[in-house]
Amino acid sequence: MTRHELDAAGIHDPALRADYLRCRQLNARHGRTYFLATRLLPAARRPAVHALYGFARWADDIVDDLQDTPGTAPREACLDRLEDELSRALRTGRGDEAVVRALAHTAATYRIDHRHFTDFMASMRADLTVTDYPTFAHLRHYMHGSAAVIGLQMLPVLGHVAPREDAEPHAAALGVAFQLTNFLRDVGEDLDRGRIYLPADLLAAHGVDPEHLRWSRRTGRPDPRITAALRDFAALTRGYYRRALPGIPMLDPVARPCIRTAYVLYGGIVTAVERDGYTVLHRRSAVRRRVRAALALDGLLRVGAARLLAARTAPATPPGPLPAEEAA
Repeated sequence: MTRHELDAAGIHDPALRADYLRCRQLNARHGRTYFLATRLLPAARRPAVHALYGFARWADDIVDDLQDTPGTAPREACLDRLEDELSRALRTGRGDEAVVRALAHTAATYRIDHRHFTDFMASMRADLTVTDYPTFAHLRHYMHGSAAVIGLQMLPVLGHVAPREDAEPHAAALGVAFQLTNFLRDVGEDLDRGRIYLPADLLAAHGVDPEHLRWSRRTGRPDPRITAALRDFAALTRGYYRRALPGIPMLDPVARPCIRTAYVLYGGIVTAVERDGYTVLHRRSAVRRRVRAALALDGLLRVGAARLLAARTAPATPPGPLPAEEAA
């Protein structure tokens, strides 16, 4: 299936195929929900999605995997090298890391604005020194680079039938919704890393502070004030899903089943947190396997219908990569 995807995307150079395969492996290993949804995309567009995710995962791992290294200097040096290589690869298409070379090829193929990558790297740097956020406005600024730009990077790959300026705010909102979902699900694990993504003002409104969270994590004891704060954060997250929803019909019809499935799967994580009584400080909530299977089947049926329709009628604004000679 990987060979089919690369052939469909017009990626024939053996070295570049290996680069994209590395990105696909990262997606399959770390992004289970995202990878499942990506399988619903037309084969020609999957490698680009893997490249975007693979690069984001690679940068995020630099920040997290060296978390126990004293000081920020080693991680900062790694990010410096990655950013220098990214800048060079976006200019020349060449780089030392597989994920960077695949990303540069995807960016050129789909004409993705390089500012989205610059903003992403700025948020990765923030993770080196910023461990909490006083207000949601501060968190939202961070999420522009860490989440909203991911939605904006994806939009040219997915294709759209509405004007790009109309679709972009919804794409950005979906990226933020997904990240807020991760923050909600991973409260306990993030706390172990010394990070709190729940805004301090939201916590304080319920009489909760960081030490209170650490106490609950350490003892395994719930507290109604923490539950109330998490409930508010879940409601805030739901708000971003509502902002994102009108953007799905703006996408190319053959891409909609993928994004709709991701939308429902990630939203299902919020539902799982609610179902589990907001016990995310003590356990990780997940969408049940039978629900995931049902959503995957529904997505496949939608894919079949969309592709049948696409075979009969051309899309309003045909998406897809540039001809090879233009993308080079």
